[in-house]
Amino acid sequence: MFQAETVNEVQGRLAQLQPESERQWGKMSAAQMLAHCSAGMEMATGDLVTAPAALPLRLLGRAIKPMMLKDGAEMKRDSPTSKELIMADECDFAAERERLRALIGRFAAGGPAGCTTHPHSFFGRLTPEEWGVLMYKHLDHHLRQFGV
Repeated sequence: MFQAETVNEVQGRLAQLQPESERQWGKMSAAQMLAHCSAGMEMATGDLVTAPAALPLRLLGRAIKPMMLKDGAEMKRDSPTSKELIMADECDFAAERERLRALIGRFAAGGPAGCTTHPHSFFGRLTPEEWGVLMYKHLDHHLRQFGV
């Protein structure tokens, strides 16, 4: 997420998303997904600090982190998420898309120095490069969820 071409690709896909885009899996609406992804970006910037997962989950997260972050690996459908990233309320699609668009731009502009030093609730400590890869994979996962 620190390369201009990657950011342009994600922003282009985000622009293709519509309020009526149908999900391929999961329970979130398109607007809820946008809010969920924004919260994920806020984790990466340190604006949102989540509680650590239970110890068994943290150990599992550290074990699968290398597999998750390797090239070509995609996030699995219905992967678990932090409770802070669950969006139960309805959200305004246009406002959430603009919020996510801005957060992506801010994350990219901040570069590695703009990443949080707080550990991820599941994967533990991440380098800025790992945060960048994780944010791309998370956004890609949810954009694919809605067919864009």
